[in-house]
Amino acid sequence: MFREDLSRNFGFILNDVARLMRTRFDRRVRALGFTRSQWWVLNHLFRNNGATQSELADILEVEKATLGRLLDRMEQKGWVRREADTADRRVKHVFLTEEVEPAIKAMRAAAAEVRRDALAGLSVAQQEGFVDVLLSIKSNLARPESANGTRIARRRSAA
Repeated sequence: MFREDLSRNFGFILNDVARLMRTRFDRRVRALGFTRSQWWVLNHLFRNNGATQSELADILEVEKATLGRLLDRMEQKGWVRREADTADRRVKHVFLTEEVEPAIKAMRAAAAEVRRDALAGLSVAQQEGFVDVLLSIKSNLARPESANGTRIARRRSAA
C-alpha cells in the first residue's frame, strides 16, 4: 500500500489549525448562547453586513433553504433583520441588529484572544510574514481553473 508522510503536508496542517481554532472559539463563545452555525453567520455578517441571503449562502457554502431557516430563528431572537431589495423584492438583504452588537463585540474579543494564543511565541515580523503567505495562497487558489482543473494563466499585456 502506498504511504506518504503527511506530518509536514501544509494542507493537513492548515485544516487541523482551522479546526483547532474553531473548537477553541466555540468554547469561548458558548457562554454567549450561540451555536457554531449562528456565530458563523454573525461573523460573516459582521464582515459583509447587508449581504443578500444568496450571497451569504454562497459565502457560507450552505443551501439557501438551510440558511433561510437559520435566519428565521436568528431574526426571531432579534439578532438579524432582513430587508427587501429596492430593485427586486424577492431579494433579501441581511443586517445585524443593534441588539446583537454587544455579543458581536464579545465574539470579536474572543476571536482576538484565539488569534493571540495561536500566534504566541512568534515575532511581529513572523506574524506578518505568516499572514502574507496565507494571503498569497488564498490568491493562488482564488484564480479561475480551466475545465481540466489546471490554473488559467493570467494574460499579461506587453508594454
